[in-house]
Amino acid sequence: MNDLKIVSKSDELIELENNFGAHNYHPLPVVLERGEGVYVWDVNGKKYFDFLAAYSAVNQGHCHPRIINALTNQAQKLTLTSRAFYNSLLGEYEKYITHYFGYDKVLPMNTGVEAGETAVKLARRWAYDVKGVSENNAKLVFANGNFWGRTLAAISSSNDPSSFKGFGPYMPGYELVDYNDLNALENAIKDPNTAAFMVEPIQGEAGVVVPDNGYLKGVRDLCTKYNVLFIADEVQTGLARTGKMLACDHENVKPDILVLGKALSGGTIPVSAVLASNEIMLTIKPGEHGSTYGGNPLACAVAMEALKVLKDESLAENSEKLGIIFRDEMNKLKQDSDIIITVRGKGLFNAIVIKEKNGKTAWDVCLEFAKEGLLAKPTHGDIIRFAPPLVINKEQLMECVAIIRKVILSF
Repeated sequence: MNDLKIVSKSDELIELENNFGAHNYHPLPVVLERGEGVYVWDVNGKKYFDFLAAYSAVNQGHCHPRIINALTNQAQKLTLTSRAFYNSLLGEYEKYITHYFGYDKVLPMNTGVEAGETAVKLARRWAYDVKGVSENNAKLVFANGNFWGRTLAAISSSNDPSSFKGFGPYMPGYELVDYNDLNALENAIKDPNTAAFMVEPIQGEAGVVVPDNGYLKGVRDLCTKYNVLFIADEVQTGLARTGKMLACDHENVKPDILVLGKALSGGTIPVSAVLASNEIMLTIKPGEHGSTYGGNPLACAVAMEALKVLKDESLAENSEKLGIIFRDEMNKLKQDSDIIITVRGKGLFNAIVIKEKNGKTAWDVCLEFAKEGLLAKPTHGDIIRFAPPLVINKEQLMECVAIIRKVILSF
């Protein structure tokens, strides 16, 4: 009897993934099976606050009833036609989202990285057809610390070895400059072959790195001065996450190309979008770019409802208000603790930097959070992101603050 090993349902499911799935992720050892609003439950029935929100894909909360209703209603009628034919919802969605954000045209895709790739292709084509750059000489500029996915094009723009090492050769025509450095940006984009500068208004995967006030305005002014496209990667920062509908709205700047994803479907299916002017978008002709699933009727129905929920429930305003409270509480905790080095963020997009102590790291802190009923995940070893669904209320937020405080002080 002593040789019998009790295996929980969680252990069995984790073992299944380890045995039959690629080992390209390192999840916390929690197996989730249900979600509602700000909460998720594991297979053993334990309830947690979700403080990652699927990397901001679930801004509207898990399984938002209006979004699920739109999904199920459309799923019973028509899910996919491909773009070989027109469908009854795509035009309606295109009109809705372009008016929502103030652009002429949208190109619908599925994942955030596909939308990033689309923006890069558009910028290159615009450089050749409109700016007059000679063929195959267009240059794109990115910021150090950027993260927009793991395709070959995306990792070619990365300075993080865990993204690019061992996957070369890399995409030509890219240049990197320091984030939050307007002088470096100007030196790079003076080159008349420059097509675009692609940047996250707040760097997410890098650890919620917030630039100086005025940086985005400076980016906009420099791009205008040198006739270079400003591409805003708002896949993670957009759709109310930072306290405004777009993070660019904090400085009232409008990018030439806007890249959206994640919360565009409220976390139900992959939906992304690239928005731009006619001058930029119409450089791509039939057959030159596309996606079988891009603009499918199911995605259109879901995305429109997801966007309506953001406004109807004032989620940007809630994010702004509760974000201020959260950072105040984290700064108080920083004064009481010797392991928090930095607190930063905007809206409900925040991070703390943890100092390793007695061999304990941010990973160990997150394991303790999970034991206490709060789910968060470290990035870059010493940073913990806090990004709950934007439907969270003040009472729930303060419950989470109490959990975070208890765990941090225990270290």
